[in-house]
Amino acid sequence: VQLVESGGGLTQAGDSLRLSCAVSGGTFSDWTMGWFRQPPGKEREFVASVSRSGFQRYADSQAGRFAISRNNAKMTVNLQMNTLKPEDTAVYYCAASNKPLSVSLSEYEYWGQGTQVTVSS
Repeated sequence: VQLVESGGGLTQAGDSLRLSCAVSGGTFSDWTMGWFRQPPGKEREFVASVSRSGFQRYADSQAGRFAISRNNAKMTVNLQMNTLKPEDTAVYYCAASNKPLSVSLSEYEYWGQGTQVTVSS
């Protein structure tokens, strides 16, 4: 199973970015897909997840600004990030879990390498 993130970069506060994660191998449609991030000097944290049925969950700090979506036919999961803030600066990781509605890092079996998002003020 391989997960490859793309779409990160340097942007300014208030801008938008769209991250994508392409998955190969495994049974994508059976998994909960999640996005996590690791800010500089901090631990990795939950951002958003989408279950195989499309149910979405978000961390409180992203609710209303971020939107997660999945395309089972293309085996991709996206994270639309709007109104970005400097505190959104982090490495963003895509991950897959066999647990429904999972928000815990320990419940995600597969991880991508991450993509850097830097938001300047």
